Amino acid sequence: MKGLLSRCRALSVLAICSHQLSGSSPHRFYHCDPERGKRLVLSRMFQPQNLREDQVLSLEGTSGDLTCKSQRLMLQVGLIHPASPGCYHLLPYTVRAMEKLERVIDQEMRAIGGQKVNMPSLSPGELWRATNRWDLMGKELLRLRDRHGKEYCLGPTHEEAVTALVASQKTVSYKQLPFLLYQVTRKFRDEPRPRFGLLRGREFYMKDMYSFDSSPEAARHTYGLVCEAYGSLFSRLGLRCIRVQADVGSIGGTASHEFQLPADIGEDRFAVCSGCGFSANMETLRWLQTDCPSCRGPLTEARGIEVGHTFYLGTKYSSIFNAQFTDAQGKPCLAEMGCYGLGVTRILAAAIEVLSTEDCLRWPGLLAPYQVCLIPPKKGSKEEVAAELMDHLYDLITEALPQLRGEVLLDDRTHRTIGNRLKDANKFGYPFVIIAGKRALEDPAHFEVWSQNTGEVVFLTREGVTEFLSQVRVV
Repeated sequence: MKGLLSRCRALSVLAICSHQLSGSSPHRFYHCDPERGKRLVLSRMFQPQNLREDQVLSLEGTSGDLTCKSQRLMLQVGLIHPASPGCYHLLPYTVRAMEKLERVIDQEMRAIGGQKVNMPSLSPGELWRATNRWDLMGKELLRLRDRHGKEYCLGPTHEEAVTALVASQKTVSYKQLPFLLYQVTRKFRDEPRPRFGLLRGREFYMKDMYSFDSSPEAARHTYGLVCEAYGSLFSRLGLRCIRVQADVGSIGGTASHEFQLPADIGEDRFAVCSGCGFSANMETLRWLQTDCPSCRGPLTEARGIEVGHTFYLGTKYSSIFNAQFTDAQGKPCLAEMGCYGLGVTRILAAAIEVLSTEDCLRWPGLLAPYQVCLIPPKKGSKEEVAAELMDHLYDLITEALPQLRGEVLLDDRTHRTIGNRLKDANKFGYPFVIIAGKRALEDPAHFEVWSQNTGEVVFLTREGVTEFLSQVRVV
């Protein structure tokens, strides 16, 4: 009779799961529970893994193509998968982290008055010819023709497009300014030799903002606000970025700053003065200059990854496209512009590069794809009776802490030992790992809680676990 009841209960669960999966719910990868609803389980995640070094090397071609830690780790655990040179499939964990990063960016940009837009990736060639950048960009600009022979490029940036957009609005008043228009979209650059995974690719995500002001003074104020917002963003991510003077390059303008994340793998070289705080890209300094141009103190050279760039453009683009506004006297005036970029995929890869160990991923806390990983006992072990306690703990966390709904993952691969799954969890870099081990059999049950970023391990009751996790910040 007991066996029959068990089989009936099993059939009931299967029937409920079948009904849910055949309905309209998009969450097909959830484990179904008749009483508590749905739990995220690891076994259903699309996560192609290539954990052996030789398997990772075969993905990128040769050992010479695998030259940095973030690239190797992201390939090993299945965060990215090569599609073609310089182009990658971004897999579910990476997409979750990217979505979180975009939310943080949105918060910072909207706090200073940013308005989000979305411009076409295809940009007409005549716009780029008007600014002479069609030729100036050279082979880095990905060009194509449509069936009618009209020329386009896949935009690496959108100064031409956004200025033409604002210029098309013929009734802009000074009272409406500033406009701070930004987007987070795919960008394209025909790199001669893509390398370092997401750090330097042909296709990438970028946040690009463009400001339109009524005077040079107002434009410089806006420029300062955006730079402060960038500083706030990197501070929230726990990344120590340095703002350095930089060359304006092909974008142009009269002033430019880079935001550099110090890293040995960095391709940029910059100098910093510890005395007065001056910092600049080495390209802007005189050859062999070793003293600070501001205070004459010694300069220290470092390498970095450029994760952001800002430009004060003045009227370089607004004069070409006639982007005007009407001033207080009713006269038409050219808008003063600035442009501001953040490499979204690059920030993610750069953070992994500087925060991770050689063998294990580490994320900025706000960007971790999942905040909590639960590891129940191995099937057939002495602790197996505690598996139900772990199910209850999952439900308690997601009910008591609504901010963590969708942030808790259950490693249901109970054919594997706790040790093996803990090793995987460490490699994936979940900020918090909770294990139902021997002490889960105590009365009251105690769970082993690992804080991956600090290395701290504590044993807590279920109430202690929820109190501990209540401090976790999410976006």
